Amino acid sequence: MNSQKFFIASAISLGLVCGVATAQPVAGTATLGVSATEVQAVASGWSLKDSILGKTVHNDGDESVGKVEDVIVAPDGTVSYAILSVGGFLGMGAHDVAIPVKNFRINNDKITLAGATKDALKTLPKFEYAKK
Repeated sequence: MNSQKFFIASAISLGLVCGVATAQPVAGTATLGVSATEVQAVASGWSLKDSILGKTVHNDGDESVGKVEDVIVAPDGTVSYAILSVGGFLGMGAHDVAIPVKNFRINNDKITLAGATKDALKTLPKFEYAKK
């Protein structure tokens, strides 16, 4: 499965889990969850947590270059960026960077970022979540 289809599937799964799909029960006009039928579909679906989060990213030379910490879903519902933890040792001194999902390739559950090196990723601007 190519990376865009992979991340699109994640966005659809996230939408179902978050109650974007029409579901029951409903309190007033707010959807509270999914119906019994939809629970089965969600349970047999693809899990972002199990398939992407925490997974190591390799370059095309099969070297480990980072780890997927998060996936950003844009306000329009599209999956736009993966947040990678790069650099550091045993979690110390690492920083996060945002990488467009279109740059990733996934083959046999292996996530590849062609042309990436640890040094190149460390030079990218540090990603920080917006203050709320």
